[in-house]
Amino acid sequence: MPFEPLDQYVQRQKKLEEIRALGVDPFPHRFPCSHTVPEIHERYGSRSATELEAEPVAVRIAGRILSLRLHGKAGFAHLSGQGERLQVYVKLDAVGERGFALFRLLDLGDIIGVSGHLFRTRTGELTVWVEALTLLTKALLPLPEKWHGLADVDQRYRRRYLDLIVSERSRGIFLRRAQILRSLRRFFDERGYVEVETPMMHPILGGATARPFVTHHNTLDMDLYLRIAPELYLKRLVVGGFNRVYEVNRNFRNEGIDAIHQPEFTMLEFYQAYSDYTELMDLTEQLFRALVQEACGTLRITYGDREIDFASPFARLTMRQGIVAYWPEQAGPVPTEQALKAPGGPLEAALRYNAWARAHDRPLVEEAETASPPSDGELTGALFEAIAEPHLFQPTYIYDFPVEISPLAKRRADDPSITERFELFVAGMELANGFSELNDPEDQERRFRAQVEKGGEEMPKVVDMDYIRALSHGLPPTAGEGIGIDRLVMLLTDSHAIREVILFPLLRPEAGEKPADNAPPDEGSLEKEREV
Repeated sequence: MPFEPLDQYVQRQKKLEEIRALGVDPFPHRFPCSHTVPEIHERYGSRSATELEAEPVAVRIAGRILSLRLHGKAGFAHLSGQGERLQVYVKLDAVGERGFALFRLLDLGDIIGVSGHLFRTRTGELTVWVEALTLLTKALLPLPEKWHGLADVDQRYRRRYLDLIVSERSRGIFLRRAQILRSLRRFFDERGYVEVETPMMHPILGGATARPFVTHHNTLDMDLYLRIAPELYLKRLVVGGFNRVYEVNRNFRNEGIDAIHQPEFTMLEFYQAYSDYTELMDLTEQLFRALVQEACGTLRITYGDREIDFASPFARLTMRQGIVAYWPEQAGPVPTEQALKAPGGPLEAALRYNAWARAHDRPLVEEAETASPPSDGELTGALFEAIAEPHLFQPTYIYDFPVEISPLAKRRADDPSITERFELFVAGMELANGFSELNDPEDQERRFRAQVEKGGEEMPKVVDMDYIRALSHGLPPTAGEGIGIDRLVMLLTDSHAIREVILFPLLRPEAGEKPADNAPPDEGSLEKEREV
């Protein structure tokens, strides 16, 4: 672009006045179209110049100008519509003096409507011979300098509207995201599940362990928590007789931001009565194969520079087996599953691992070196995260979690220290978390009270006695699961940052910018556009 954005804004304002002087409304109300740009390519893309000349095809289309070339008394432009481009040819003799004067006042980024007929240029490009030109929106700020994409990744997230205009990849990610959500709903609808909606503001913190966002309802004069999980409400519905339910839900957790975490994120949660966690593992394997095949056209996909195989049966390891399988040889003798199960065994293993990890720049099990180390179950979870989790690239189920880190899961009948819980890992990311639901109200109340007594910002402050009351009316044997939609989309679009797959991720305000500034553009705000 030959101008700085502020200069562009001034120049375009002048053109806006010239357009109005022609008697043209630069922001009209509507423009009925006969075709979309993709429809034209699909229906007529195979027709030759001779065929188009013999049987003229009249079209009326609209789109945003992405290229513009003037040649004396004629000119070409490319219009973008629904992710595809189509060339238009504007000639003085065809559109008249007023129409051509308008064409000369257009800029990249303007949205126009044209009517005419299709033909092919000397180079064979399918083109609209324009007979009438309508300005639909005058763009007062320019597109990025290189229309194929924004170079600054941060600006791509902040100016997502520009990113979607100029980046075919970004547009493709969000189209695939929509496709994945449609596929998920179809999968569960076909199996008799009912889609429901549950509250996003909760009077009691629960359903997961996380630091919440807190808000206040003025009329009721009560503090509320933004939902960290819909789990307890969905299980109330199972008590009420909805044996198969699911919800695509937004959750909010007031925690850190990194490549796979955002404070606002999307989950799928579903519950199936008269089932257990082994049945959900089988169902999840079917679900992922169906999603991968539909979204990617193959069951072997590439993520980064490695291939992921969804065709083969998913690996299955208990949490203790995972620690044993990936224990670094240099850290000394591999602990046995029995040793990890014995009282004090996880602490001993964690201290031995730390002695090696500290010298080799590996993650520590920091909990092990506190003045009062946590329980064996909590240390088992921390050991797994440090030792095994980074290695789980191929689809792998980790199951049988310690009861201390699974407050809502049913205990194993043969080992009450662990629960019937699993997580699915792919490409080092946890994508799903499911378990056989705890339906013993007395056991559930004891675990809730233990959480409250433990204290801390991430723990419930009071026991949800209404949920205990619901369980007391009878929750049938039930299995439930949550799947991270954002991470799933990352996987199926080969994206390596969660902000790539969220349309408007939460970002820190730019220097000098208020979090919410609704003022119209002025010279100061336009100066910021220089960064684009």
